Amino acid sequence: MRSAKITAFLLAGLAVSLGLALFLSPFASSLPDGLERVAEDHGFLGLGEDGAFPYAPFPDYALSGVRSPLWSTGLAGAVGTVAVFGLALLLGMGLRGLGQGRGG
Repeated sequence: MRSAKITAFLLAGLAVSLGLALFLSPFASSLPDGLERVAEDHGFLGLGEDGAFPYAPFPDYALSGVRSPLWSTGLAGAVGTVAVFGLALLLGMGLRGLGQGRGG
């Protein structure tokens, strides 16, 4: 019974997160954030363009191949949400397995 409640809670959280990512993220401000603004003001913004991770999966929070900028941003947010949720779930399952292996 307890695992059913946990599963329902996780699925509800995922649904809310996906809804926010898909439908609200396209309306986020296009103005630069604090770090980007400082880099722009001090003239080193261009140095980060080809930095340590030049092949970002969603550069500028957009999904390539999608024509609509609103859907492109929303879908990129949804894919990122599912990816982070999946990684967190795997990490949690791994940590739970470690705890059970020690008798906890």
